[in-house]
Amino acid sequence: MVRIASKQPRKQRKIRYNAATHQRSRFLSAPLSRDLREEYKRRRARVVAGDTVLVLRGEHTGNEGVVDNVDTKKGMIEVHGVTVAKTDGTEVPRPVNPSNVVITKFKTDDPRRVAKLEERK
Repeated sequence: MVRIASKQPRKQRKIRYNAATHQRSRFLSAPLSRDLREEYKRRRARVVAGDTVLVLRGEHTGNEGVVDNVDTKKGMIEVHGVTVAKTDGTEVPRPVNPSNVVITKFKTDDPRRVAKLEERK
C-alpha cells in the first residue's frame, strides 16, 4: 500500500506519479451512492469497467453512464456519453477522475468482487 506521509504537494504528486502499477489501482476508487452505501456498509469502492457512475464535477455534471475504460496508468476513467468534440467535429471520450464520480450500480459479473463487497454486509 502506498502511504503518503508528507503534507507537501510536490512530494504527494511525486509518490503518485512514481507508484507501481499494482499500487495505482488504489487511486481508482470512487464514492458510492447513498443506496449502495447503506446496502454494502462501505463508503468507497474501486471503479471497474461496466459500473454505472454519475458525474459530479466538470462540464458533464449530471451525466450518468457506464464506465467504458479504466486507465490505471493515468488514473482516469472513460464514461459512456462523456465526450468532447475535436476541431474536425469528431467526438472523443473525455477522461474523468474517479473522485469526481459516484458509483450508482455495480457490475456483478465477477464473483470475487461480489464476495469482497458482501464481506461487511
